[in-house]
Amino acid sequence: MDLIKMLMEQLNVDESQAKGGAGLIFDMLKQKLGQEEFAQVSNLVPQAQSWMDAAPTEETGGGGLMGMVGGLASQLGLGNLGQLAELAGGFKKLGLDASMISKFAPIIMKFVEGLGGANVKAILEKVLAGK
Repeated sequence: MDLIKMLMEQLNVDESQAKGGAGLIFDMLKQKLGQEEFAQVSNLVPQAQSWMDAAPTEETGGGGLMGMVGGLASQLGLGNLGQLAELAGGFKKLGLDASMISKFAPIIMKFVEGLGGANVKAILEKVLAGK
C-alpha cells in the first residue's frame, strides 16, 4: 500500500492533507539530515519530492508560539518534540491540528522502515524519534 493511502485511511485525512503532511515531514528530514542520509531515504521514497512540493510553505522567522515551544523543548532535551513542533504552522495551513504531527510521524517511519530496513529506521529516528 502506498504511504498517502495509509495516512488517509489511518488518520481520516483527505489526499491533499496526507500529501502536504508527508511533504512537511520529508522536508524537515531533508533539512535536518545530511545530504547522504536523506538521499538514502529519498531513493526509497521517490515520491517524497512531489509531496514536499505539495506541502504548504512555512513562514521563516521563528514560528510564533510553536517555534518558541519547539525551541524550549529542544533546550530541555526533548529533541523530537522541538523539531516536530516546527511543523505546526504547516499542519495548521492544511487544516490539521498540531497533534496530528505525532500521528503522521510513526506511520511514515514504519512505511520507510518497511522499504529500507533497520538502517533507514535509525536515520529517521534521529529526527522523528529524538534518538
